[in-house]
Amino acid sequence: MAKRKQYPLRVDPALWEAVERWAADDLRSVNAQVEFILRRALKDAGRLKPPGDGHAGDEGRDEA
Repeated sequence: MAKRKQYPLRVDPALWEAVERWAADDLRSVNAQVEFILRRALKDAGRLKPPGDGHAGDEGRDEA
């Protein structure tokens, strides 16, 4: 498995609580939810390389 990048994130408490609720609704951890949100935003903006192009970390991700 590819190594994961760690990054300290400072977020407004109200925003964090909203992400926590969304994660709970989707049965995800907050970390997985943040990654889901980022991945979807990048895909929508056309900035995420498609799976199978050799970019580590994109394979096997679902967007439930």
